[in-house]
Amino acid sequence: MTHGALPDTTRARVLVAGDVMLDRYWFGEVNRISPEAPVPVVKVERTDERLGGAANVARNAAALGARVDLLSVVGDDEAGRVLERLLAAEGITASLQRDASVTTTVKLRVIGRQQQLLRIDFETVPGPEALQAKLAEFDRRLPACDVVILSDYGKGGLAHVSEMIDMARAAGKPVLVDPKGDDYQRYRGATLLTPNRSEFREVAGRWKTEAELATKAQALRRDLDLEALLVTRSEEGMTLFRESGSFHVPTLAQEVFDVSGAGDTVIATLAVMLAAGLSLEQSVRWANRAGGIVVGKLGTAVVHPQELFDEHSDAGN
Repeated sequence: MTHGALPDTTRARVLVAGDVMLDRYWFGEVNRISPEAPVPVVKVERTDERLGGAANVARNAAALGARVDLLSVVGDDEAGRVLERLLAAEGITASLQRDASVTTTVKLRVIGRQQQLLRIDFETVPGPEALQAKLAEFDRRLPACDVVILSDYGKGGLAHVSEMIDMARAAGKPVLVDPKGDDYQRYRGATLLTPNRSEFREVAGRWKTEAELATKAQALRRDLDLEALLVTRSEEGMTLFRESGSFHVPTLAQEVFDVSGAGDTVIATLAVMLAAGLSLEQSVRWANRAGGIVVGKLGTAVVHPQELFDEHSDAGN
């Protein structure tokens, strides 16, 4: 793709549903070991709060210029209110069902000397009433979007994922799913699944050759009635499997600093490019480039159009 024929991402309308979370970072210096236990003492000097999970997917899509709607469930708590504020600051139209019986999912990371020393998680599963309300709103918002992303982090926010896929496909909307766990039958009928290498191995088993990988991937794709399966393979790039065969793109990462959130960037970029009218192969190339850029950043980060559409890029070719 030449610089003069870049996709118009501002025309893309993306609907994201799934598990949102708040990523909190405590940055500090480590100069001594605790006298209480053989652990480092971190003197916290700076804190940061970022959108995580499905909220990070939405943030990535919005950063590329797309109009984004986000549906999820949060607790009626301080972390939920912080999420709402951060989403509004990113220009994302968020509808967060508040469930007073749960706590908003928070991942707290303690960073010392640019290394993650500890992660503390807070999470509970949403109740059925909040999830049912979200399902009804999902149905109402479908007509206005071009592409649907279902971002599953295994926190219970996608209890109705099978119904959501059926509703979206009935409305003629492509459905991209970032899967979790080993029960992929619940994603049957989706347009595209984007498991990473370890997630795919958990479901399909190990492989030794590219041919064996292709056999396993195509078998899973047919079994789940998917149009495509995209296996992201870290330093090995990513491979797209469709009925017509496979398509591989090598990694473009120059330096891998932090892989957290890279899958969010990949699926968000895929959705935005498809919504902008690009082919699946072109969209995969751009998603691969975006993933290569974001792993060079610390924490859950985003890729901006000026980075992705650098005039030296050949990602769309």
